[in-house]
Amino acid sequence: MKTIYLLLLASACAAIAPVFSGDPPYTGTEAIPKWPPHFQGRTLQELKMDGRERTFLAGFPGAVARFTDGERDIVMRWVTQPTRRLHPAEDCYRGLGFEISQPRVVSDADRTQWRCFIATRGDEESREVCEQLQDREGHRWTDVSAWYWAAAFRRSQGPWLVTTVAE
Repeated sequence: MKTIYLLLLASACAAIAPVFSGDPPYTGTEAIPKWPPHFQGRTLQELKMDGRERTFLAGFPGAVARFTDGERDIVMRWVTQPTRRLHPAEDCYRGLGFEISQPRVVSDADRTQWRCFIATRGDEESREVCEQLQDREGHRWTDVSAWYWAAAFRRSQGPWLVTTVAE
């Protein structure tokens, strides 16, 4: 009986060892790429971030920028390492006092999957928010947690581009 427990303990330790292996975190061997000039066929115009946004993002492992395509608000983040500082857009909107409804995964015209939801606050108009993560090889995630584990176990290499679209 002790042998079974030892085998189970050894298996569990082996399974989580890569997370605590002492290897330095992925910091990226390449510079953070430039922001794309277009998104879904529309020209992007970068928007300035206010002081509160810059303070909130201090220490974020990567770069963050806000854009508009004339109709939608788009936030793009280059992430250079697996981090728990990246969380789903749903959490951000909840933290800002929005009510979240209709969470779902949808496919766009290019058959790319996005995690979408409706965000509503008080009497303000509702907005649809969609998000996805992509690595440099084109692998995509609609779930931040799934991305995190793929990155942490080095099944995906960064930098990763996280795109959040609100309309």
